Formats: sequence, C-alpha cells, structure tokens
Amino acid sequence: MTLRVSSLAVQMSITLGMATAYAQEPSYPQRAVRLLIGQSPGGASDTVGRTVAQKLGELLGHPVLVDNRPGASGGIASDIVTRALPDGYTMLLGGPSLIINSILSKRPAQPGKDYEPITQLAQSPNVWLVHPTHPARTMKELIEFARTRPGEVDYASSGLGSPQHLAGELLNVVAGIQMVHIPYSGGGPALVDLLGGRVRVMSSTLPSAVGHIKSGKVRALAVTSARRSSSMPELPTVAEAAALPNYEVSTWQGLLFPGGTARAMVDRVQAESAKALASAEVSARLRDLGYEPVGSTPTQFVAHIKVELAKWPKVIAVAGLKPE
Repeated sequence: MTLRVSSLAVQMSITLGMATAYAQEPSYPQRAVRLLIGQSPGGASDTVGRTVAQKLGELLGHPVLVDNRPGASGGIASDIVTRALPDGYTMLLGGPSLIINSILSKRPAQPGKDYEPITQLAQSPNVWLVHPTHPARTMKELIEFARTRPGEVDYASSGLGSPQHLAGELLNVVAGIQMVHIPYSGGGPALVDLLGGRVRVMSSTLPSAVGHIKSGKVRALAVTSARRSSSMPELPTVAEAAALPNYEVSTWQGLLFPGGTARAMVDRVQAESAKALASAEVSARLRDLGYEPVGSTPTQFVAHIKVELAKWPKVIAVAGLKPE
C-alpha cells in the first residue's frame, strides 16, 4: 500500500511539474493545436467544431486542426485526449456522450482531474416530431396518447444512449408513460423512416429537423430545452406545453483539455473562443444550424457538467442501459 501511494505521489508530482513547465512557455501557442472530434465529418457536431476551429485558429495565431476519430459514441476521441500531454496542444470537442459514457463505465468524468473544461461553445434543443398522419398535434396530446397505450407507442432516435434516446427515457420518467425506444444508426436514417411513415414519433436534434419542419413533412410538437429556440421561437418547450417543469434536455458541445493543463492556457483558449463565438460569421453560422452560441467561462462549464452528471444516472438505470 505504501509503495502504491508513493508511486501515485511521484506520478502526480511529475504531472504537476509538466503543467508548470508548459505554463512557463513564453507565448502560447507556439504551433498548431489539435482538436479531436468523436464524430464523422459532416455531422452537426463536426460542423460546430470546424466553424469555431477556423476562427479560433485565426485569433490564436496558429491553426486549430480538426482530427475526426469516430467510434464508441465519442469514446475513442475522449480516450486519446485523456492520455495526451497536458501541454495545451490537444483539445476535445465534448458533448453529452462524454457524460453518458462515463456514467455507463461507472467512472463519472471528473472536471479538473480527467479533463480541464475550457468553455461550452454552443447548445441546441432536441425536438419531438411526429409524422403528419399521427393524431397528436401537441406535446400534451402525444403524452396522453402514450399514457392510454402503455408499451405500444414507439419512438425513434439516433441511437442507443444518445441524448435523443435519453430525452425519451426522461419523458417516460417525468410523465409516467411507457414509450418504447427504437434505436437507429444515426439521426439521418431515423428521419428517413419518419418521413416515410415507418415510424411515427421521433426524438431528434433540432438542426437536422428544421428543414423538414418548415416544409411540413414532419410535425414538430415541442423543443426539449428550458427556453424556446431562437431559430424556431413558435415551438413551445416540453415543460410549458405539457406542464412538466423538470423536463429539460439539450445537445451541447464544449472544448476540454487533458486534466492538468495549466490554467493560463485554459483561460487563453476560453477568451479567444468567446471572441470567435461573438463574431458575426460564427454566430450566424451556428444559429443557421439551430445552435445557440454560449462561450461560458471554465467555472460555468464545470457547473454545467456537474448538473449533467447528476441528472442522468437515474434515467440510465431506468432505461437499463449497459456499456457496449
């Protein structure tokens, strides 16, 4: 036991020493910074990351290079970052999957230990959709429809353990209903089946559904966020439409460094990220995608992560989710 404690103390001393050395770098950054994204190119999260990375690189004076490492619901990318040197040159674009994966692994991600949260970049509500042939025209009607048919109403999502899946499981918990989840291998295939009427209810990201909502090909009932979306302010929230004040789910993205990265580097990237998000071109692009720019401080981002860590364990347990 003494040997193990001594070894851990030596390891922590080395890590702290490295962080101090990196913090003393005369002018950070001195070269390109790598941004790991756990999704394939072209998706909504990837687009958010690339949009911010381009402007952030300009403000830092060195490029922010996107490195897509899809797989394991973002786990491959996050593992690379947790094992990287805390030198300020490796970042992660993290989101809800980071929290969900850590809860499933029984090792909830600890801000300041596993990661150094930098800033929450953006967030977007999910949205409840139905096929136009579905009898429900409001969120309250969908819940009542499901309540009278326990175990008979299916809903589609982008995949097992996704924020859209958990939006449905949270609705089951707070509304006292029993909708049945149908996981797809992505939001695109699920939307195709919703458009074709093969499924009639779906929990979707708002950005991927906006075009279909505006064309009338699907009916949007409510957004899942605490506030209405500026991109579709006519849509009520689930909380107001169905009188469920404890219901709130958002899809979000944020930047994180490996644990032990010097605070001076965290603060520099946060400050430049906030400037990037406030720029007209980045802000407009994100809003066009259905996202709200955030640009929070590290302290605010840590608080957000802690709220997420507290929210999901019960829902995950009720859903019976297990690590893949």
